[in-house]
Amino acid sequence: MQFVINYEEGAENCVLNGDAGSECFLSDMVGAVSHPDRAMAMESLYEYGSRAGFWRLHRLFVQRGLPVTVFGVARALEMNPDAVEAMLAADWEIASHGLRWIDYQNVPEDVERAHISQAIALHAQVTGQRPLGWYQGRTSPNTARLIAEEGGFLYDADSYADDVPYWSRHHGKPQLIVPYSLDANDMKMVALNGFTEGEQFFRYLRDTFDQLRDEGGRMMSIGLHARIAGHPARARAVARFIDHVVASGDAWVARRIDIARHWIAEHPA
Repeated sequence: MQFVINYEEGAENCVLNGDAGSECFLSDMVGAVSHPDRAMAMESLYEYGSRAGFWRLHRLFVQRGLPVTVFGVARALEMNPDAVEAMLAADWEIASHGLRWIDYQNVPEDVERAHISQAIALHAQVTGQRPLGWYQGRTSPNTARLIAEEGGFLYDADSYADDVPYWSRHHGKPQLIVPYSLDANDMKMVALNGFTEGEQFFRYLRDTFDQLRDEGGRMMSIGLHARIAGHPARARAVARFIDHVVASGDAWVARRIDIARHWIAEHPA
């Protein structure tokens, strides 16, 4: 069992960051469009994550003594040092979520390569060590190759292709993939085809866990965002699910880096 908190707030599209327009992705303003100026409502929706939502999720996990992996966008981490301090104090893993929370689909390869290098350097500066896990999220056709070529990541999470880790041999030396999930993910709370309230989210997580538990030897990955699951009703649904997992008595709740190291030791390439 693996919980991810995506920390993106402050690194999203915004003209203050030199972008062509405002953010329009993954918020409670479903169907928003990008504007060539500041979009104050959207900015405040993202700010909720750093002001309130993160701290609600932080309390939820710390009170239960459960580990978390943070997918931290480097610029967002830089802008929120108090959150980084809290992550480190809780012994959470902080994996890299890239330099900026933007879509890299059409970004030139040399620019993306530079952004990866800058993300690693900035991440090390603000957390005290380079990241060992990688998740870009909005990837380009070049991302997986560039990460494999960089060579310093124990795992790449930019895949949704399995319920267990696996080795990729597409780009030279074997690269461990620790896949992520977009279905057991609170982003479906802000999607037109997604969950409309916390009970639906809880039931989906519970049923996913119970099915994988029956199969045995599987990994369940849950994606959370401070500005989404950090809202009160959604956080309560997450808390109910966590308590269901703990009550089962037979789930290993781990950081991604711990799963990666276990896989490397038990199932080497």
